[in-house]
Amino acid sequence: MLRGMRKASSNWLGKTIMAVVMGVLIISFGIWGIADIFRGFGQSTVAKIGSTEISLNEFRQIYTDRLQQISRQFGRPLTPDQARAFGLDRQVLQQTIAEAALDEEARRIGLGQSDEQIRQLIMNDPNFKGVNGNFDPNRFQGMIRNFGYTEQRYVAEQRKVSLRRQLTGTIGAGLEPSKTLIDVLTRFQNEQRAIEFVKLDAAQAGTIDAPSPEALAAYFEDHKVQFRAPEYRKIAFVVISPEEIGKWSDVSDEDAKKMFEQRKDRLGTPEKRQIHQIVFPNAADAQAARERLVGGATFEDLGKERGLTASDVDLGLVTKSSLDPAVGDVAFSLPAGEISQPIQGRLGTSIVKVDKIEPGVEANYASLAGDIKREIATERARVKVADLRDKMEDERGGGSSVIDAAQKLGLTAVTIDAVDRSGRGPNGQPVANIPQGLDVVSQAFNTDVGVDNDSISFKGGYVWYDVLAITPSRDRNLDEVRDQVEARWRQDQIAARLKTKATEMVQKLEQGGKLADEAAAIGLKVETATGFKRDDTPAGVPAAVVAAAFRTGKDGVGQTAVNGGSEVIVFRVTDIVDPALDTTSDAAKKLKDSLDRALTEEQVASYVNKLETDIGTTINQAAFAQVTGANQ
Repeated sequence: MLRGMRKASSNWLGKTIMAVVMGVLIISFGIWGIADIFRGFGQSTVAKIGSTEISLNEFRQIYTDRLQQISRQFGRPLTPDQARAFGLDRQVLQQTIAEAALDEEARRIGLGQSDEQIRQLIMNDPNFKGVNGNFDPNRFQGMIRNFGYTEQRYVAEQRKVSLRRQLTGTIGAGLEPSKTLIDVLTRFQNEQRAIEFVKLDAAQAGTIDAPSPEALAAYFEDHKVQFRAPEYRKIAFVVISPEEIGKWSDVSDEDAKKMFEQRKDRLGTPEKRQIHQIVFPNAADAQAARERLVGGATFEDLGKERGLTASDVDLGLVTKSSLDPAVGDVAFSLPAGEISQPIQGRLGTSIVKVDKIEPGVEANYASLAGDIKREIATERARVKVADLRDKMEDERGGGSSVIDAAQKLGLTAVTIDAVDRSGRGPNGQPVANIPQGLDVVSQAFNTDVGVDNDSISFKGGYVWYDVLAITPSRDRNLDEVRDQVEARWRQDQIAARLKTKATEMVQKLEQGGKLADEAAAIGLKVETATGFKRDDTPAGVPAAVVAAAFRTGKDGVGQTAVNGGSEVIVFRVTDIVDPALDTTSDAAKKLKDSLDRALTEEQVASYVNKLETDIGTTINQAAFAQVTGANQ
């Protein structure tokens, strides 16, 4: 599917990544394993599926686009190490292979999509509709440009997506989860528990004396890796994007008013009318019906005689453009309450009556000036971005550094003296002067000093960067991190004491003691939480305690460390409620929908997996590792 526009794949990051970009269909293929098809072959190819080859450069662009997309959703750069830890590298590869397999199968069986169908698909996409609700060519061009697409390439990608949908839609049609499965999962989701609990914190740990120099030194040696200085890189970058260059306040009122006049009709709110309509097969029947209406019959009466419902007759509030042109011309010229003469339209002869008129609202320049100026400024900036991009590439091709090239072109380069893979400086705080969503840090950690790096696509523009210096990771000595080491030692001491105290309390409760008595003995207050489900977050009860409560039987006790061990919660399950099953509830219906989607994805996954096997799939492990940074 479209690289920058595909939907974030389902639930690979603990349901954190949800955003959709352009709202088009993508099925997650993360349940498959592909280790058995890894082989080495041509260095310029990452994978081959049938006759389709995925080049190293093509996959690098796909993978980079996905990293940048997820980074924007996180609000901070996602490093290659983090991406691999989350499984993003495998997921992107599996998804790319799956799409190629579907494309191969669509070609084999001769599936096609007409140009008109693709045109309608694009024009009906709500992402491309303007303020008047209609397809806006300028918005369309701007949005696909922001994701690095030409119109021709976007149309070609949409054609592929449409054909994939035809295949996957057929495979998943008609699947239904069993009633037993729905019943079991509904009860699982809706089961409720109640607990009583106490919180043990640093106050219950008692006084902790400062460690002796020998104890601190020993602790540091045992945990030295935790205090190791990360690798830092000095980088410089320059951003050329419409957002950086375009300033809407620089657009004159004269230019904005000119565009406003050109679009005035589309920017306003059109007149709407509530209309009753009945269509007859011929003019004679229509004329006879009109005479009955004039004589006192109602549209509802005539509709019932013809087997029509009230909604078939009453069109509601509609605009003129939503009607048959011939019908619209008449209906929007009638006074309220008047019945029309028979109207010959495309689908037959109509009689209409106007019941209510809602006047249109003419567009007001003052209220739209800001949006119009921003649009003009952005469009002008895109032209300038293209010009500056070419000049920047010429400078870079001539051997200029990012800083030198920026100075020659009158741009401002940003220099960061030291940043680690997570985007933090030596002080441990996030580096402040990197634009949100810009994944320049992880890119910088995939290259080296002196390398002429490819530009990064960013917000409809480009970013060039250089690595100026590398400070290797190293072991720190105790004097550098003494305060941090002592603080960590103290935290561990507190956690150990709390765990011991909590264990003693749990043992007493298991032997018949009461939580209220144990709490009173150490000056704590017993709290309660009732009626919570597995996915709930009751006030004052951490998620880890909720999960532990659902692993514990009625009247059972347990303990859970939270906040890194600085607190321990001791609890008793006081009640378990197995609610009555209501298959007609909204929750049950949502669960069924989720199961429908899961069954469909599983069926499609099996189908595509079989396709890959039949067509033949090979993966170049070395090239894959090169793109994803696994060989660093």
